[in-house]
Amino acid sequence: MTFTTDEANGSGTPANTPDTGAAGATGGTGDPAGSGGTGDIGGGGLDGVGGPEVRAQARPINERIFAVQQIYALRNRRFELQPTVGISLNDPYVSHTGLGLAANYWITNVLAAGANFMFNQPFNGRSDVDLRASRSIGLVVPINEYQLLAQANFTYVPVYGKFLMFNRFIFHYDFYLMAGVGITRTRPIPVVDPEVRRFDWQTAILFNAGIGLRVFFNRWIGFVAEIRNYIYPERLESLRIGTPGVPDPPPADAMAPCQASAGMGTGPLCGSRYDPATWFGQTQLTDNVMIQVGLTMMFPFNPSFRLQK
Repeated sequence: MTFTTDEANGSGTPANTPDTGAAGATGGTGDPAGSGGTGDIGGGGLDGVGGPEVRAQARPINERIFAVQQIYALRNRRFELQPTVGISLNDPYVSHTGLGLAANYWITNVLAAGANFMFNQPFNGRSDVDLRASRSIGLVVPINEYQLLAQANFTYVPVYGKFLMFNRFIFHYDFYLMAGVGITRTRPIPVVDPEVRRFDWQTAILFNAGIGLRVFFNRWIGFVAEIRNYIYPERLESLRIGTPGVPDPPPADAMAPCQASAGMGTGPLCGSRYDPATWFGQTQLTDNVMIQVGLTMMFPFNPSFRLQK
């Protein structure tokens, strides 16, 4: 019998021995075919199989899923109250701040009819621009103050939706349009001849239109902000004092009717500085643009509705 060099050293396999060996047939280290064994692949399980991306999938998933909400604060057949604070925007010479209250009844979910009231009398004030101009260069501009605004109006909601804040809170909002008609009471602030002139409140018809935004905190209360333009005819103070050629004797009774000539009565002389008919100038169309912010409250607080699926 002859041996190869490897066989002589004991490291090889006998030439007449198949590579599979007898161990597979006797249940040694191998796994006989058809024995149903699982073997030892990669140390067992998924350990060592794939890269970091595959192993990352075995970690627990903690995702927050938000359901799509339907309209949260329905308005149909509900009453709404809006206490607000208003500030004028387009008059650099006088401020018209006011406290307002609006009441609406929602006929449908997008259409409402209501009324709006604002009280301004204690909050009117001349601005620093007007005071500096009148004192430094003697320039005066006719200005007016407001007592109140009251109107009936319709409200229409063309856009409504929701947004997510801080990836946690869902807020529902709507944009709305409004328009209406009402009255206002105004009077000039005497700046041309303040020593003599005193003005009474006068009533005028006004029209208003605007746009607003509501953001609901829950089903019955939220934040509201709107811009309104109030348009009305306004009588201004006259820039002329008295009438040229007419004397200005102080009257014995400033409230008495004017007299055509001196000595005919106790009232002021017609056309003089003391005649109230000379205190008013032209009448012009005025735009009073105001921004109003406040709260919106819906009643009843928790109505019962059956939403469509």
